[in-house]
Amino acid sequence: MSPEPSGQPPHEDNLRPHTYDGIQEYDKRLPNWWLLTLYGAIAFAVAFWFVHYEASVVLPDGERVTQELNRVEAVKLAAMVDKLNDPYLWQASRNSAIVANGAATYKSVCQACHAPSLRGKAEDPKYIGANLADNAWLHGGQPTEIFKLVREGYLPRGMPPRGGQPLSDTAVLEAVAFVLSHHREGEPIVVEPPPVQ
Repeated sequence: MSPEPSGQPPHEDNLRPHTYDGIQEYDKRLPNWWLLTLYGAIAFAVAFWFVHYEASVVLPDGERVTQELNRVEAVKLAAMVDKLNDPYLWQASRNSAIVANGAATYKSVCQACHAPSLRGKAEDPKYIGANLADNAWLHGGQPTEIFKLVREGYLPRGMPPRGGQPLSDTAVLEAVAFVLSHHREGEPIVVEPPPVQ
């Protein structure tokens, strides 16, 4: 082909009619790979936003890190169950993973006697268990005393060992941590004598 009369080499694409700083652009379509990358990035951004922020399918990073740290701490605490002391049990009561497991154990084993609110007979006479939500305790209110009571039971008052279930020491620890999570470390404890039957 011979050059165009304007001195421009021949080109199959048309020039756009506008000029900027003496420069004209070809009216050329973007390559498919470039368009696919652009539209793919837009689709990914919309899907990412929906999954992470609208549907809450994936927890935010901070919550996932906190959850994993609590899980690791729960495993370490459970491994130390034979070295129980009061500070250790109070620490367990502040671990959300341990308390969540303890809540499930409480609901399946203890709730029938102590009520969903932990208030036992104080909530409704149909429950036979003691009130676990106040500061008055029949057998000592220190965390290690509560753990010992749950593990060994107190048959004269109808409390079977481990709630009458084949609970591991870890499950007992978690249930005690759940009860302690409704109390504050250092709160006054009133030890009441068991009622006469």
